[in-house]
Amino acid sequence: MSLRLKIQLIVVLLTLLFIGAVLTLQYGAFKESVNEEVVAANRVAAQLLNRTAWVYAAQGTPAMLGFLQGVGRIRSNEVMLFDAAGQELYRSPPSPYKAGRNAPEWFVDVIAPHITEQAIAFPDGKLVVRANASRAALDAWDHFVELAAGALLLLVVVNALVFGVVGRAVRPFAQIVDALKRLESGRFDVSLPALHGIEANAIGAAFNRMVGALGTQLETEKRALRAETQLSDSRELARWVDHHIEQERRMIARELHDELGQSVTAMRSMALSVAQRVRAHDAQAEAAARTIADEASRLYDAMHGLIPRLAPLVLDNFGLADALNDLAARTRQAHAGVQVDVDIHLGDTQLGSDAALALYRVAQEGITNALRHGHAKRLSLSLHALGDAVTFELVDDGDGLSADWVERPGHHGLGWLRERVESLGGRFTLEPVSPRGVRLRAEVMAQPAMNDRDAASERSSGATA
Repeated sequence: MSLRLKIQLIVVLLTLLFIGAVLTLQYGAFKESVNEEVVAANRVAAQLLNRTAWVYAAQGTPAMLGFLQGVGRIRSNEVMLFDAAGQELYRSPPSPYKAGRNAPEWFVDVIAPHITEQAIAFPDGKLVVRANASRAALDAWDHFVELAAGALLLLVVVNALVFGVVGRAVRPFAQIVDALKRLESGRFDVSLPALHGIEANAIGAAFNRMVGALGTQLETEKRALRAETQLSDSRELARWVDHHIEQERRMIARELHDELGQSVTAMRSMALSVAQRVRAHDAQAEAAARTIADEASRLYDAMHGLIPRLAPLVLDNFGLADALNDLAARTRQAHAGVQVDVDIHLGDTQLGSDAALALYRVAQEGITNALRHGHAKRLSLSLHALGDAVTFELVDDGDGLSADWVERPGHHGLGWLRERVESLGGRFTLEPVSPRGVRLRAEVMAQPAMNDRDAASERSSGATA
């Protein structure tokens, strides 16, 4: 049901109630008026006839009959004359007032008073005066019809006016409903013009603001979705690139270890053999051979120091705990005077290769930055498993973080590591500690580790590549 029809029905109902109330009040007035008129007229007529009837009754019945015929019709009364035997000798003639018309019986029944009659007995007969409300009821009925007709006309006029006024008032709501339907269908460019009426105009303005805010929100969500998609693609690309870089590093490290390492070892052995053979014959040649052997030894040492930076082979072969212990040992060897403490408690928790490599790279980069930029003298490495999470933490006593540490050269590796850890669903934090130093913390979720056959297969595929 439309709003216009609801308002129209409400107005019709209120108008009918008003008309009903007016007619009810008029009914009471009509009934009181008819009752007063009929009863009063009957009482007066009975009193007058009672005084005069005895005069004519003394002269005989013919004189009484002549008197009554001369009187004729008495308003709101019916006069009847009976002889001593009860035979009707006279009945007053019908009223000429609105002759031929009578009010409906149901109306007379509800509005006319109880019929009363007065009887005057004399020696030759009896005179009966009976109240008759037909004309008074007819007058009330005519007034009632006029009032009902006026009420009906009022109902029609009022409803016609309300129909027009309400139609004009609710016309803007049809525009609002149409705009809402278009908005529901996915058209977010819809807008409402200035609408007629204070309320409708306020609703239209609010609708336009809502559509504007909704469009802005949708555009923001679209941009956020595109950005999230691009970020996801970038992360996938970064992981793909990182995976291939790690494969290349492993291949280069294995080549250095297996091929170049053997060649350098062979060069050193041959140089020492040459020095041994020419020692008694050519001191200069012996010195040259031993120099070659020494340089080959230094090259071998430098190469073995480079291999863990390229690919932690100990991580592939023995796991993260041994790899971190090896990293700490090499740090102590390379930096005399630096204290490195290691605290590892993994229990039965195992890490996937990606997570283990990410934590190892975090440890490498953190140690490098603490020594190179923070000039630290003490490092504390810890690796703990708690539930399904594995947390690595590195605390140093270095110079701490500067305000512009993110933009300073040499710290881009930490940003790369942050993205790497977060791409695995982990968390990466870097914060100063009191009184001085930095705490680096990385947390990843434990992943099902590969079994020995899968690990061997991956190592074999990496070596083959």
